[in-house]
This record gives sequence, structure tokens and C-alpha cells, in this order.
Amino acid sequence: MTVLELLRNRRAVRNYTNEKIERKKIELLLEAATLAPNDRMREPWNFYIIQEEAKLRYEKLALEFLEERFPTKPSLIKSSLDVVRNTPLIIIVTSDIASNDADSKDNEYAVCCAIHSMWLQAQELDLGFVWRTRGVGLVHDSRSFDFIGSPEGKKVIGTLFIGHPSQNALNQQKEKVRTSFEDKTIWMER
Repeated sequence: MTVLELLRNRRAVRNYTNEKIERKKIELLLEAATLAPNDRMREPWNFYIIQEEAKLRYEKLALEFLEERFPTKPSLIKSSLDVVRNTPLIIIVTSDIASNDADSKDNEYAVCCAIHSMWLQAQELDLGFVWRTRGVGLVHDSRSFDFIGSPEGKKVIGTLFIGHPSQNALNQQKEKVRTSFEDKTIWMER
């Protein structure tokens, strides 16, 4: 599959089988991430792999967050928590905070590239992948940062939910209609 085909076919997959992700596949995802471009080779990323007992603790954290955020929406809480429970692999990704804002921003951009590289690698491995920055991803909630040990000089950029796609998830995928680059490009030739 060409790079353009991988990009055209990339989808956020949220529903998985309960099949465990093999360690070798996780390592391939992480290797793909570390090949991302990054300013001055700072390699500003860290990955926190959440499985097994840690995942049970994450579920508790997600439930606490959801109950606080949506106290009058029990069905939303249940469906959101089901997503966490049914995801075999969760990875929290952080970026290094640098000594100045410009370098910190560059680091965040590099980590975004690393996450996207993981997404493409996941697709090649026939894994479903979704990059969460809201809701049960807990990216903007201090509990997520506390959960990974409050590492000094780090900022949470995303929480990745990864698994083998359920047949239902595969059946529901639709082709995405994108605006042509021609409509979003200005040629500055003069």
C-alpha cells in the first residue's frame, strides 16, 4: 500500500475485539513514533503503556471524571466507560516542556507527528486506532498527568486507544470526503 493509500484509508476506530495486542506490535508502533521528525533531534516524546491492572485503574479514573462531568447523563457515562473497558491498549503520550515557549511548541508538533506515525503503522498492522484529546482521553484533566506519575517537565498531548477492530467497526467505516488541496492552496509565485 502506498503512503497516499494509507492516508486515504486511515480512520478513527473506536470499537475493538477483546484480543490482546502482541508486544511486538506495540514495539513496532513505538518504533514508528520515534522516527517522526523533531527539531534538533530532541526526541521530546514519552509513551506510557496502559494494560492489565493499570487499565483497571485508568477505568476507575475515567469513571470518576465522567461522573463529575456528566452527573445527569448515566447512558453517556456507561457508553464512554464501555469504550475504555473494551480497548485492549491505551497509551498516554507526552511532550517535553522546554526552557522556552518556542521549543516547547516545536516539541508538541513533533509529538503530534509521532502519534500520526503510530496511526499509520497501526493501520499496516491491521489495528484500530483513535487519538483522543477530550472526554475519556483525559488529556486536559490533571488526573491523567497524576496517573502517569506527574513526571517533571512533561505535557500530555494525547491518549491513544488501540485494538483489533470489531467486525461492526469495520462494517461501519465510510469513505471520508475531503476538501481538495486545490481549494486550500495559494500558490505564491510572485
